[in-house]
Amino acid sequence: MPSPRQIRETVVQFLYCADLEGGADPIALRGPFWDFVTESERRKLLIATFRAIHHLASGRGERLAEFQQRSTSATMLLSGKPDTEEIRQCLERITRLETNWSVAFQNLEHLPKDDDDASVASKFDPALDHLFRIDRDLAGARAEFIDLTDLQPSLRGPLEPVTASIRRLQRISDRIRMVEEPENFPDQGDLTKLRKSKSEIVELRETADKWVDAILAHKDDIDTKLGEVIENYSPARIDPVDRAILRLATHELLHTATPPKVVINEAIELAKRFGTTDSKRFVNGILDKIAGLSTAAAADGSP
Repeated sequence: MPSPRQIRETVVQFLYCADLEGGADPIALRGPFWDFVTESERRKLLIATFRAIHHLASGRGERLAEFQQRSTSATMLLSGKPDTEEIRQCLERITRLETNWSVAFQNLEHLPKDDDDASVASKFDPALDHLFRIDRDLAGARAEFIDLTDLQPSLRGPLEPVTASIRRLQRISDRIRMVEEPENFPDQGDLTKLRKSKSEIVELRETADKWVDAILAHKDDIDTKLGEVIENYSPARIDPVDRAILRLATHELLHTATPPKVVINEAIELAKRFGTTDSKRFVNGILDKIAGLSTAAAADGSP
């Protein structure tokens, strides 16, 4: 689970990148922003996912060769019989998809894995997605073939060899589905690392987006409060990084139960990391005043 510090850092980065004063729609920036912020984590996850698939596919070559041999005999058996045409077409579809799967897997194997984070993520993400789509289509076609043969008892015996090969290949796909969606298989201990990595990326995005949404919803109130303690306040006059930190921290002071001391200390740490030499002192002074006003308002019952 992402730490509060990590969430705050991400929110500040988003607010800075969004540049709320006359910039692009902040919501429209979320996709590109998250692609950028999570490049390193996504690279690790994508490489780990590929390695898991590579391990699972280690015995696929033999199973595929067996299927190809048996499917040739099965196709000859089914050819020329009107009542088996649908089964034959389904088997041919499986054969095409199996070939497509092999090609997609080979493409993944040849992708460079030592490039920079952005390059690896941009190449592996669509390549893995393509393989997963083919694998899902294969699972559907295999299930359809088995269902169709079950409807014709006289063919079960003659088609049993190719059906057995299809089932063996499907067992690999069943494991690949777990790799694609590790969060849906919590009992699989060997997927713990993938599950954790994926959930951390998802949780960070979901939590940070909620914080950003809250700040955007209260932006006018936040700026009004900042205007009470900053002389001649105008958002454009404040350094963009300091402005992002102040808006986040002011939101926390006004609209959350986080203790003011914690909010201010976290804001100071953010200013140290992202701001200028003067940011720490400036942010500390402004937030001390806002915390003081909030405390006074609470004491006399003011809203």
